[in-house]
Amino acid sequence: MKKLFFAVIVCLVAVVMVCGVGWAKKKPSLDKWKAAFDPSGAKYKCIVSNVSHPVIKGVFAGFAIRDELWKRTNGQIYLDYKPFSMLGGEVEVLNQLQMGAIQGMSCSSVAATNLGPRFGLINLPFLVDSFVKLDKFVKSGKIFDHYMNAMGHQGIMGLDITGYGNYGWATTIPVRNIAEAKKVKFRIAEAAVNKLLYKAWGFNPVVMPWPDVPVALKQGVITGLDHTPMVCYITKKFEVAKYFTRINYAQGLFIWIFNKAWFNKLPGDLQKTFKDVVHEVCAKIRQETIVQEAWAIKEAKAKAGVTFIDLSEADMATLRKEGNYVYKDFAPQINRLYSGDKYRPENFLNEVQVYLDYKP
Repeated sequence: MKKLFFAVIVCLVAVVMVCGVGWAKKKPSLDKWKAAFDPSGAKYKCIVSNVSHPVIKGVFAGFAIRDELWKRTNGQIYLDYKPFSMLGGEVEVLNQLQMGAIQGMSCSSVAATNLGPRFGLINLPFLVDSFVKLDKFVKSGKIFDHYMNAMGHQGIMGLDITGYGNYGWATTIPVRNIAEAKKVKFRIAEAAVNKLLYKAWGFNPVVMPWPDVPVALKQGVITGLDHTPMVCYITKKFEVAKYFTRINYAQGLFIWIFNKAWFNKLPGDLQKTFKDVVHEVCAKIRQETIVQEAWAIKEAKAKAGVTFIDLSEADMATLRKEGNYVYKDFAPQINRLYSGDKYRPENFLNEVQVYLDYKP
């Protein structure tokens, strides 16, 4: 009887363990954003990845593009959108995109530098540090077009951008000055610019893929995030990190990139429609993002009990001064020209600095 009892217990434990693993790996549901049409008859299919939550306007853009493409192409193109890191972290998905395993990606600007170093321009400290400057940058014509061609030599085309707000520090302890910031274990993205910046600031960064952040934050492996208030509120990071220090040193972007080989197989009229839809949707979403950031800050204060902190002018001046070293280190990669670049400036970074009135 004892043997039978222990056998039952072992079986029950095994079932719990198996089910636990299954529950842990359960994927988020996309039912809320399910297409209102049957995509099975589409002539062309485009799988597009994103790591974050579609409640964020800049992420939701994928569903808006999907629906408008279906409408404008009379059901010829179906954009199969996969947010929530459903296809993995950004670095591995970038490799899938380059190989043609998927056709598109809404890639964060911090991760995009892995295949297109020029994309790191947007992450340089205090260069594009407001919604106003971002709008000016997008409307810069040849400057913006050159920026968007950062992955052209990798067989990947950039079409447009959406955003997710202004970068700062979400932390589990209050950070009111640089000295307190140096006590925080900041999670930063797998990106060269961020590594250089945090080294220049003398902080303690932990490079980590976004899907690993929730557990690491709860377990204290990290005690801070280099991110935006919108993302932190919507993805519930403020449940653990109850402080946010407003640095506003850069704009968070999702860069809409696509496999060139796949795109070039589309008929000319569908190529034009595809580009038009992406541009129109992204322009609309960027305006909605401005409103959403203000909403997220208000909600974080009222519902999550988050305290927002501003550094002194002296500390901000120090961050700007130390951040200048990143420009020197990363300039050669941003200025590098490739065979596919139609615009060939002598010093692209300097041209952008002058255009945006950046003063070191």
